[in-house]
Amino acid sequence: MMTFTSSISIVATPNRVLWAFFDPDALATWWQTARSVTSPRVLGAYAVEWAPTEFKDEMLGRLGGTFHGTVMDYKPEREFFVAGAFWLPPDGNPIGPMGLEVICEPQRTQNPQITLVKVTQRADEDSERWKRYYELIAPGWERALQSLKRYLESRELKIGTL
Repeated sequence: MMTFTSSISIVATPNRVLWAFFDPDALATWWQTARSVTSPRVLGAYAVEWAPTEFKDEMLGRLGGTFHGTVMDYKPEREFFVAGAFWLPPDGNPIGPMGLEVICEPQRTQNPQITLVKVTQRADEDSERWKRYYELIAPGWERALQSLKRYLESRELKIGTL
């Protein structure tokens, strides 16, 4: 099984972190999505789209495109899991199916406002195309999580109880 995992500590509650994975404005800011349709509930849609990049990978073509799947597990203030996910690059064939899991663990021993965010993507295939995909998404997720951290730690969010 091909797996990628990345984690980061963020000064924000787990609720705020999960909100940032589902709110269209937040996704546009920290993940640079062009559009998104996300429903934080079991069997909800999880679809995000990025503008095509100018960069063109020899094997995968341009990056960007659409990532979509179905939220199969959602635990408020804790985690969500998207199954049956596919990435549709702008120029090539889809890559999938895969799963995306996001877990938010409050670090209560240090500070109740610090959350360890762990993102895992996994798939059952290990072709050369899949290997290249994982080579590209690893640094992409690292950059995205750093961006999420900057976004959540630099804003006063006025959203309900978040």
